[in-house]
Amino acid sequence: MNSRLAARGIPVACEVDIYGALSEYIGACVTGDAVTLLDINNSVPQYIYDEDIAGRFDYGIKDTFMGFHCGNTPSCKLCGGCAVKYQLIQNRLLENGGEPDFTRGTLEGDIAPGEITFYRLQCDSQGSLRSYIAQGEVLPVATRSFGGIGVFAIPEMGRFYRHVLIQKGYPHHGAVAFAHCGKALFEVFKYFGIADIAYNQPKSLPYPTENPWG
Repeated sequence: MNSRLAARGIPVACEVDIYGALSEYIGACVTGDAVTLLDINNSVPQYIYDEDIAGRFDYGIKDTFMGFHCGNTPSCKLCGGCAVKYQLIQNRLLENGGEPDFTRGTLEGDIAPGEITFYRLQCDSQGSLRSYIAQGEVLPVATRSFGGIGVFAIPEMGRFYRHVLIQKGYPHHGAVAFAHCGKALFEVFKYFGIADIAYNQPKSLPYPTENPWG
């Protein structure tokens, strides 16, 4: 259901993620296209990086991550062969890994390769709005995994993850627009009056809390 709604331009975020849904809506307005919401706390296994990324793409392993969720990505943004399956994690926990019953209904498949913008609007505990934006791509690399998932690459993602996403306490969900639309999103967030608009800074531009001696 989440996938079908998102495909029609109706943002829907699981886990009561109101700012996630709002972020999706902003991306849908900016791009006129479907968006999705993914977990960003999954690293790319070393063997996948060694076999399918190293030497083929100009990314280090810390630039890559698995964008994942259990089935909310629209079918139009997945590779061919996607299918309605079941929530594997919940099935293991609640149905003891047996024949799926109430865990059925997730749309699963690898996310199609192409340009993406990874972003989020968020309110902190003091009531102040803040945001982040990072452009990158989904690589044409098989994930060998389950759910709606893709191998993402964003330049300097490791530093961005540490000094922005973790340090500033952002949730594990990030919105994904399937285009490079960072310029437009930056202007939208400025219009909202947001002073803290973070992005993935290049190596030549250290973060305020980054140790200059490495």
